[in-house]
Amino acid sequence: MADLAVELGGDDEIPLTLNHRSIGEKFIELYWQQAAPFKSGFLAQNHGKQAAIISAIQKFRQDHPFTLIAAKSLPAFKRLLSKVTTTVVVMPIDHLQNLGGGTEEFLYQRGKDSITLLPGVGYCLRRFQPLIQQLARSRWVDHVKGNRINMPLLGQADDLEGFLFEIPRLTLALVGNGLKGLTNGHCFYCGGSVREFDVDHFIPHSLYPRDMMHNFVIAHPACNRSKSNTLAAKSHLFNWIEFIQKHADDLSNIGLKAGVVFDADAAHSVAKWGYSNAIDGKSQAWVKKGDYEPINAGYLELLA
Repeated sequence: MADLAVELGGDDEIPLTLNHRSIGEKFIELYWQQAAPFKSGFLAQNHGKQAAIISAIQKFRQDHPFTLIAAKSLPAFKRLLSKVTTTVVVMPIDHLQNLGGGTEEFLYQRGKDSITLLPGVGYCLRRFQPLIQQLARSRWVDHVKGNRINMPLLGQADDLEGFLFEIPRLTLALVGNGLKGLTNGHCFYCGGSVREFDVDHFIPHSLYPRDMMHNFVIAHPACNRSKSNTLAAKSHLFNWIEFIQKHADDLSNIGLKAGVVFDADAAHSVAKWGYSNAIDGKSQAWVKKGDYEPINAGYLELLA
């Protein structure tokens, strides 16, 4: 809900309606990588029978060995989405607001095919999304590690969080090579030619950890390290907006081949959300190594 509030909502008190299928699709996206084998087997997400959503995605992936993006065009994906959505509606949506033996609608009201976040809830989910995702992911990792069924697979593994939530290296390489072709091998930030490069999240991954094709750029490793988890300065934001507009179709094609979600509107919404929060927090934007500037309303004017 927090992710969808960022991508679809606004910084206001207006109720936000989320249809069940969009929530179901978000579940598939979050669980897709986790339904793949970890080393020599599959990780359990329940202490008994495998979680229903994981089982459904595992079965689908075994029958249809495609990336998530390619799989979405298959008729069978509609059946998967319907099955996952039904599970989501019957379980978390139905039970999330159960308190003390009764139901307390403090987050949303239920409709036939959707939920509607109550006034102010969408704003709070947007405002505190980084904290929500940090707590949720930390608990998620602990839950998987604490499941005795997973102990033979995990051993002393220290790469569990990366497997659960990070983009695979092969996918990242496909993204990087595609972007290199679009930029003629130049760093997005300093404009210099690159031999070795990093694939950088323009809106930092630590701020919004969803891998979207339109949020990727290539950069010198030094530029990437210097920018780190900081939002980019106004000149970079201007260039990024021009870049995703000019190469909208090219970026979508790279995302399709690499299996990365491509959604220019969502990337734009995430950027607007990130810079809006930064203004409220009186944050600084990265210009270049050792050089920062205040983030002001002019940034949002570019994103209007």
